[in-house]
Amino acid sequence: MKRREFLKSAFGGAASLAAVQAGAFAAGAEAALRVALIGSGWYGKTDLFHLIQVAPVEVVGLCDVDRLMVEEAAELVSQRQPSKKRPPTYGDYRKLLAEQRPDVALIGTPDHWHCLPMVEACKAGADVYVQKPISYDVVEGQAMVAAARKYGRTVQVGLQRRSTPHLLEARDRFLRTEKLGKVAYVDIHSYYGGPGEFPPNEAPPEHLDWEMFVGPATWRDYNPRIHPRSWRACREFSNGQTGDLCVHFLDVVRYLLDLDWPRSISASGGILMRRPDSTINVHDTQTALFDYGDVQVVWNQRNWGRNPEPEHPWGATLYGDKGTLKLSIRSYDFLPSGSGSPEHGDFLDERDQYPEDLQHKATEIFAAPATRRHMQDFLAARRNAQRPVADIEQGHISSACCILANLSMKLGRSLAWDRQAGRVIGDDEANQHLARKYRGDWKHPTPETV
Repeated sequence: MKRREFLKSAFGGAASLAAVQAGAFAAGAEAALRVALIGSGWYGKTDLFHLIQVAPVEVVGLCDVDRLMVEEAAELVSQRQPSKKRPPTYGDYRKLLAEQRPDVALIGTPDHWHCLPMVEACKAGADVYVQKPISYDVVEGQAMVAAARKYGRTVQVGLQRRSTPHLLEARDRFLRTEKLGKVAYVDIHSYYGGPGEFPPNEAPPEHLDWEMFVGPATWRDYNPRIHPRSWRACREFSNGQTGDLCVHFLDVVRYLLDLDWPRSISASGGILMRRPDSTINVHDTQTALFDYGDVQVVWNQRNWGRNPEPEHPWGATLYGDKGTLKLSIRSYDFLPSGSGSPEHGDFLDERDQYPEDLQHKATEIFAAPATRRHMQDFLAARRNAQRPVADIEQGHISSACCILANLSMKLGRSLAWDRQAGRVIGDDEANQHLARKYRGDWKHPTPETV
């Protein structure tokens, strides 16, 4: 059996999309889903286009604080969706939700804008697909879980490594067969370089509502590098690579090894290599330990120096007593400890089946099959009143662990987590940092107020 056929079979949970669609939509008899997109930049459009590929969809609204960006998205959607209609555009997600009342809301905003639209979408009766990390701070995440449960909504988080065919194949070949053996140590890492230095600040362009972009975050003046892609280099808007990249592989490791909350989290690092006058204020170096007792999960981030993992620069290495399993976004490698030969696998390439992926230049070809399957899982869970594979609670655990790693680094001490109370044990100062202060008139949601 050829590997491509193996990946597209039901083995490893990577069933063919044709089979999944037939079961999920009863041969096309299902009415089109009324879908709205909040945040119409890079990954917002990417998620929407993959949803259009696998489900009957009518896009009823697009929202973004960048007028040119949302107008471009509307034109692209009119070319992609079956009706060829150009959806209405909005600059405020609240108006979109009130006027359109969508069945499904996709949220692809910068990280500091995930919480409020998600909570409002749940209140408006929409099921939600929200990008990771789900929140900027821990209490936001707690509020998001509470909103999903209170309003009975299905919420999938864009942690699509849980639906990645080659990673599920690796799970079935080496973890479920015990070829890897007992795993006691996992290294998660990113050796990608950080962004270059920002130019001087300037006035925002007329088509961008910078006041709304900043929203509830601590104010930061506009810089032409921040929008649309380098906001992750700003601590006001993101948790750096820990929130962006660690969360993906921490989450899939938790999924593969059935791990919940760690006993404690500790981290060290900071801005160690950037020049003193840099306006990029996220860390360039970090080592974090997520202590699960009999399994130690370590995150290593270094945005400078030589990459020690040229084939797996962003990924996870699982160390078992029978071998080592290297996982990345593009491939996996199994290295047996004793006799036997190394085994290699690559991502499932579906460009031939979905040539339109190449039309949207921002499409991550290696991630497209995973996102399509992740969307299918979301819609199946929605239809069957079940929790999706990356349910909001699972997204909260992975996101909060990364947020707590940054907090541990900031405070310079280990944090023990009480999962029942949702607080750091015996550390009042740390608990004061679980919710940031919202700017202006924006109100920080809590589990009690959603």
